[in-house]
Amino acid sequence: MSSFDETTKLEQDVLDGNASAAVGQLMVKYQDRLQRVIAFRMDRRLKSRIDAADVVQEAFVEATRRLDDYRACADKMSFFLWLRFITLQKLAQLHRHHLGVQARNAARDVPIFGRPMPEATSMVLAAQLLGNMTSPSHAAMRRERQIKLDQALAEMEDVDREVLALRHFEHLNNQETAQLLDLSETAASNRYVRALRRLKSILNMLDDSE
Repeated sequence: MSSFDETTKLEQDVLDGNASAAVGQLMVKYQDRLQRVIAFRMDRRLKSRIDAADVVQEAFVEATRRLDDYRACADKMSFFLWLRFITLQKLAQLHRHHLGVQARNAARDVPIFGRPMPEATSMVLAAQLLGNMTSPSHAAMRRERQIKLDQALAEMEDVDREVLALRHFEHLNNQETAQLLDLSETAASNRYVRALRRLKSILNMLDDSE
């Protein structure tokens, strides 16, 4: 049985009420992906205090209690996207608890089926990109490049930044990205190509300025 067929069968088991073993297997299957989501979306001020794995475990406990919610919306999203939604709810609660009004404003976030989620701000994207590109020994240069990259990314449309975050950092596929942003798959693909082209142009500009 292929991985796709196995996942489909497990999700159907959850819908049919045979949830115990199926839910556990699905959660193990998606654990790494969800930790990557948390690592990207968590406010940097919390990363020294809160482990992404702990957030995911709390989300799993919450999800187990709310399986009826999944069954009610299974025609709109996969089990993974529903788990991701629960996980981001947990993260939002942690932001409010630890940071209060200092947490990132969710009012401007791109919605998932009408609900807000932590947005991929230009600052977050810049930090992630340069975190993979520069050495800690070049802190001053890294900071200068981050400011310029932040400013350039801020000029992109919110949805294009979010598409870039979902595809490039969270490694979601095009179908999942389209579902989350309420776009057609063609529109999501076109926006991703456009965002990558814009990102390449920005990075080339930074290289030329040095």
